[in-house]
This record gives sequence, C-alpha cells and structure tokens, in this order.
Amino acid sequence: MAKSPAQFTCTACGGIHRKWSGRCDACGAWNSIVEEAPLGTGPKGGVGRGKTIELSTLQTKEAPPPRTLSGVAEFDRVLGGGLVPASAILVGGDPGIGKSTLLLQAVAAFARKGLKCLYISGEEASAQVRMRASRLGLDDAPVQLGAETNLRDILTTLDAERPDLVIIDSIQTMWLDSVASAPGSVAQLRAASHELVTFAKKRGVSVVLVGHVTKDGQIAGPRVIEHMVDCVLYFEGERGHQFRILRAVKNRFGPADEIGVFEMTGAGLAEVPNPSALFLSERGEPAAGSVVFAGIEGTRPMLTEIQALVSASPLSMPRRTVVGLDSGRLSTILAVLEARCGIPFAGLDVFLNVAGGMRVHEPAADLAVAAALLGAREDVALPADTVVFGEISLSGALRPVSQSENRLKEAQKLGFTSAMLPAGGKPGSGNGVGLRQMADLTGFVGEVFGAG
Repeated sequence: MAKSPAQFTCTACGGIHRKWSGRCDACGAWNSIVEEAPLGTGPKGGVGRGKTIELSTLQTKEAPPPRTLSGVAEFDRVLGGGLVPASAILVGGDPGIGKSTLLLQAVAAFARKGLKCLYISGEEASAQVRMRASRLGLDDAPVQLGAETNLRDILTTLDAERPDLVIIDSIQTMWLDSVASAPGSVAQLRAASHELVTFAKKRGVSVVLVGHVTKDGQIAGPRVIEHMVDCVLYFEGERGHQFRILRAVKNRFGPADEIGVFEMTGAGLAEVPNPSALFLSERGEPAAGSVVFAGIEGTRPMLTEIQALVSASPLSMPRRTVVGLDSGRLSTILAVLEARCGIPFAGLDVFLNVAGGMRVHEPAADLAVAAALLGAREDVALPADTVVFGEISLSGALRPVSQSENRLKEAQKLGFTSAMLPAGGKPGSGNGVGLRQMADLTGFVGEVFGAG
C-alpha cells in the first residue's frame, strides 16, 4: 500500500497545506506551519457500512437539562444558571490570571454540593494543588486529585471512577499515544479534545478544559476545539487591578456575553455581586475627561468609568493609547469628530482607559468615549450625576441602543439623576432619571461643550 503523504498544518488557524511555507495563506500568520503525520483510515484502509441512526421530529418533547448550582453565584450566572450534565466547557485566559484558582474554588463548591469531582493536573504535581487548596481554605473539600498527561490513562481512570465533574488543567499538556506528534501540537489538541468531549457525552460526565491563550488573547490551537465544546469562557483582567472578569463567548445552554465579576484577594477570588458600585467606588469629584458609561454585559446592566487624557504632542506622529476598548473604534470616533464637528485632534496625544480593568465591546460606548475626549480636550467636566450612552454613525448621527430602560434603572439605583442619550429608542419614563436626548453629534457637542 502506498505511504500516505505528510501534511502541513497551521498552528494558528488549523488550516491544512500540501507543503511547508513561511506564511499561512488562510490566516496570514508567519512561521506557524508545522509538519504532521496524517490521520489513518482504519485497520482495513476503508470505511465499512454503518448503522441506521434514530431520528425524531421537531415536535418531540424533551425535558430541559437539569442544572446543579455551585453556590458561587457569579460562576453559575456565566454558565447560564448552573452546571449541565454531560457538558464540555473550555476556559481560557492569560498566564497567572487565576484560571486554576477559580476552577479549584468552583470544583470544591460542586463537591460540597454532593457531586463526585476529579481534578486532573498536567502542569502541577498533586502536592502543589493541595498547597493552593490549603491556602484557599478548601483542603476539606471532597475533591480527588490526579497528576497525569497520558490521555489514555486518564480516560481509563474516569471510566472506572465515573465522576460527575472533571477538570483537565490543561488541554495543551495532554497527549494521545495514537497521534504521532508532540503534546500541544494541532493534531494532539484536536484529538485529545475530541476524545474528552466524546467521553463526556457518552458517560454523562461534565468536563472542564483549561486552555492556554496566544499573545493575541485567543485560545491556542485550532478553532475547531471551540466548536466542539458547549461553552467557551474567557477569564480576563489587568494584572494591575484586583478585578477579574469571567466572560462567556459561547454557551449552548445559556446567554452568550454573560459575565461574572470577581475580586482577587489573599484568600482567592471573591464574588462581586454589584460590579457597578465597585467599579465606581474610587470615583471622586468630577474631572475633565471622566465620563460614566451605562453599558450592558450579557443580561446585566453595568456602569463603568471611561477616562480620557488629551495633551499636546512633541512627536511628529501623536500617540493613541487605549486600554479596555478597541483602538480602531477610537480612531473612528476621532475621525468623525474632526470631519463632522470640525474638532481636530492633530498634534495631540490621546490616552483612553476604562477604569477597573473592564473591557467594553459594545458600540453603545461611542458617545461616552466622545464625551470623555471632548471633556479632556476642552477641560470641561460633566456633572457627577450624569451617565452617557449611544452609538455614533459615520455620518455623525446618534443611534439609539438596546435595553435603554435597563441602563437607566441601574443608573437610578446608584444615584445618577441625569442621562445623555440619542433621540428615539425606547428609554421609557427614565425611571426617575432626567433625559437629555440629541439627534446628532454636532448638537451634542454644541449643547454640552459649547463648541461645534
């Protein structure tokens, strides 16, 4: 039988190539293509006749999947209301951000609820996990530990123990002896993830996989891993801040983009039941360039502070530094302010920051960003009891955003009495908050800052 030709796979996107090249044509990554042995076609070199699968109709009635609450409310919220049996969950985050700490606290909470839980570590010895558990006050939790990287041995142990929940820390350290490549390679990640997800579905075991991330913040390995699992969570935060955000970017059993907020303390990660109050707790007197944005994260309204600083630049190309927001969105807002309102930022350094280590993704922050930039440039401070939200179009028009009423309710709860937002939409009665609605950015600049 002819020997199967080798194949070349991109470690960034998983794309398959016939030969090696320095740059991947699919994703554009450099030096990411590695040679891998092809997958076999079975002992007989062909595919036999399969069996008929059972079919059903769309009217088939099935009970919703049961859920188990851990008691860690922020973690349960991100999962969509608790842990679903036979689910596969992928958790990613920067090194040292607290992934292992969070999952150790979560698995201890589930174990105390009566679930049989296993924690398999491929990066640390069992003694190191025990030391962390002792530091967190979790050494009395009925969690079984194991330190192994051979996936065949792990699956045999899981088949014998029949746990309800297993943590694999991390998937990049697992290796399958039937795949001729090193641990952490694309083929190993794909095969190991497939085996664990298949085992979870067949045995009714919930599996949580810890994944490393690349320098771009994406989970390392082929994207097919994220398609295999039921839920993808990112644990994010700035090292200089004590706050950590657990964000669901995919969830088959609940809403995506839901977040849970934690605070890093000496005793581990503590829940933050009211993130808005905590993010605004250090906000002092009104300052130029400081604006409170009423946003929505998942199903939760949340207030965050957006800070801007504008100063004369000694450089021929002024700096644009952004933390917590998309830098491309900042460039767009600056271009709209100059083209539609006649307010130039040429020759000025612009620094933008979301306080508390939060990351804001929704376009509803556009108006708050513009207000912070204008306030810093004109040295004008907005009233301390005012929140701002709205989307800016390229024409300079202000577009209404969704869930305005929920944003205003959260603002009213925290003592804000005024809101600036686009005209139109459905803000309701304002919930006791005075509404200042504008149709376009020019009118907003003229009314609030006396310019335009």
